[in-house]
Amino acid sequence: MQLPLTEDQAPPPPPRTVTFEQPLNERLRMFLRLEFLYQQVIHYRDVPTTWGMRAAIQSLLEIFAITSRGDPKADVIKELERRLAVLREFQNRPGVDATRLRAVTHQLLQRRDELQATSTTAFAKLRDNEFLAAIKHRSTIPGGTCEFDLPSYTHWLRLSAETRRADFDAWLDVLRPLCDAVQDVLWLTRENVRVRNEVALAGNFHLVFERDVPIQMLRITLPAESGLHPEISGGAHRCSIRFLRWIDAQTRAAQSSEDISFVLGCCN
Repeated sequence: MQLPLTEDQAPPPPPRTVTFEQPLNERLRMFLRLEFLYQQVIHYRDVPTTWGMRAAIQSLLEIFAITSRGDPKADVIKELERRLAVLREFQNRPGVDATRLRAVTHQLLQRRDELQATSTTAFAKLRDNEFLAAIKHRSTIPGGTCEFDLPSYTHWLRLSAETRRADFDAWLDVLRPLCDAVQDVLWLTRENVRVRNEVALAGNFHLVFERDVPIQMLRITLPAESGLHPEISGGAHRCSIRFLRWIDAQTRAAQSSEDISFVLGCCN
């Protein structure tokens, strides 16, 4: 029988870290913004107050603003197809977990089919919804959605939580297939990462990418208690990273002059 470890014998907990992500192309920027807003929507949707619903509506309208520019549906489907093609290449490779591979492939196929089945008419109805359009229009004015500006919005917010939730879910369901697919694409992007330890000399680090291996996103991991955050500039071929030290909310962060050890992740 194995005796339990005492506190002195127990292994120390792993150090806490924080990761900063930087997209390197416009498509990834759009995907990360959609993910960020979608997470806000899901969070505030379950807050049973009028303030929670206000925050959920605002995030929903920002998602709709992003999806109204360009053709994000086609961009996401294209990325899903690219990921599926990569997964097919792994089917006959030795050492691949076939069960896991089938599960991930099935998930992406399901996301693609759900997104392809999304009607453009549903997007049009959401865009032409007068109630939401009025909130969107007044949201550009500071305090523009208060009671005297939008009495209809105030009335709706005073309805039962169940009624508000039903209306909100009907609007969210139009955007959900796109947002769910984006989340899966970003999960795969984060999983497809090459990680290495690096040192930024005097707080500066420069990186040149291989032209035949396009990098879509960088992930910079630092100790949570380091008091540092990265400032990243660049594009698809090269980038520069400088590490800034947080002082306080009233003082501008200053670049560190120390050598900074960090973990660099390059996501394809």
